[in-house]
Amino acid sequence: MSDTLVRDFALADLAAVRSEVERFGADHGLADRELYRFVVAVNELTTNAVRHGGGAGRLELHRTGTVLRCQVLDQGPGIPMDRRDAARPAPRAVSGRGLWLARQIAASFDIDSHASGTSVTLTTSVA
Repeated sequence: MSDTLVRDFALADLAAVRSEVERFGADHGLADRELYRFVVAVNELTTNAVRHGGGAGRLELHRTGTVLRCQVLDQGPGIPMDRRDAARPAPRAVSGRGLWLARQIAASFDIDSHASGTSVTLTTSVA
């Protein structure tokens, strides 16, 4: 079992990425609700990279001690400042939940975004 998973992805890869993230999380101590929430958060980030970040991205998962760290990188145009710390979307909104949801799930959450790409990093604790 490796403590690192690095993978490039595009739209056609998202289902496989979800499965790999679930397997990685389970192999590294996440279970039940915590595993589900981690997979959802990472899925939101990878989907955003495809939809808004140039159609592809790179996923890097690492375990260090009792922390799983996920970084999703893309080469899109960046996330506008007003979208980075967005409040919870309205119940009837059809989009805009990805970053908000991932932020709710993560122990820590950071966005580094500029005109040539974005890196979103989240962490969660494991047993």
